[in-house]
Amino acid sequence: MTTYNVALNFEDGVTRVIQCDDDEKVTDAAFRQKINLPMDCRDGVCGTCKCFVEKGEYELEFYMDESMSDEEAEQGYALTCQMTPESDCVVRVPASSAICKTAPEAVEAEVQGVDKLSETSFGLRVKLAKPINFLPGQYVNLTVPGTDKHRSYSFSSAPGAQEATFLIRNLPGGVMSTYLGEQAKPGDALTATGPMGAFYLRPIERTQVWLAGGTGLAPFLSMLEQVAEQGAEHPITLYYAVTRAADLVELDRVNALAEKIGNVTVITILAAEEDAHERKGFVTDHLSGDDLHDGDCDVYLCGPPPMVDAVRAHFGKLGVEPANFYYEKFNPTEEKAEAA
Repeated sequence: MTTYNVALNFEDGVTRVIQCDDDEKVTDAAFRQKINLPMDCRDGVCGTCKCFVEKGEYELEFYMDESMSDEEAEQGYALTCQMTPESDCVVRVPASSAICKTAPEAVEAEVQGVDKLSETSFGLRVKLAKPINFLPGQYVNLTVPGTDKHRSYSFSSAPGAQEATFLIRNLPGGVMSTYLGEQAKPGDALTATGPMGAFYLRPIERTQVWLAGGTGLAPFLSMLEQVAEQGAEHPITLYYAVTRAADLVELDRVNALAEKIGNVTVITILAAEEDAHERKGFVTDHLSGDDLHDGDCDVYLCGPPPMVDAVRAHFGKLGVEPANFYYEKFNPTEEKAEAA
């Protein structure tokens, strides 16, 4: 018997990964693992359990026209009460995790080390009590040792790794920045709660354009780690935009992963006038309609709100709309990012 991982993405951004046998329906596997997916009939008749399968192969045993049309089935919709996986899958559930009586998982962790990567960023390494099954691009809430606070950070490590890494902006006076810069030591205990977020790598079916602003590079490091293991037929261009040359952290790692993958182009951009660099200004200064393949691409963006807003406006000026545009705004004064 083969067992597959099925990631259930709920509409409130919570993700839970369940194990489903190759002869088991997804709803049954979820129920066995204490997750109540929406369901009424269990017979493919009512359509209550209809979800969208974003990734993976599966078989549908039966469905009636009243519950789901053939057109919906061709688009990727499935009745989870009739769905048997034939590979790992990612399923978008049109309900909140609370309604399905599940919640983000809290995993204990131990600080392994803190690396001061630049004046503006830290690298945090933690050992997890058990691996967290997340999709590359997602984040967790990390408690700040010695306080009752938590902050949200995207993984920069590969999914399933025992040691998780995070790329964290050094925000003067920030509760996490103060801890990392002045107090952190190996062995400190903290809790990681998640995974969460709708910003994650979908199946690569066309050209990819990835836009990272500052420590918004973190989720793309996780994405590159996965692509390096799984491969990708379509080209990926990563634009990495920062203020100063010293802020181009983790660039050696980015280039090493790009070389391993083979079809990744890395473009760096500096905003500071005093630093010499091949490309200056903002990412919108270096993104044309041709770079967006006249819309035949998927765009992923992680950066501060002004960057997200500027890129969206830039699409309008160019008259180009990408096939898919996934973004995450991060604000260092807030505990939760906004994803779309």
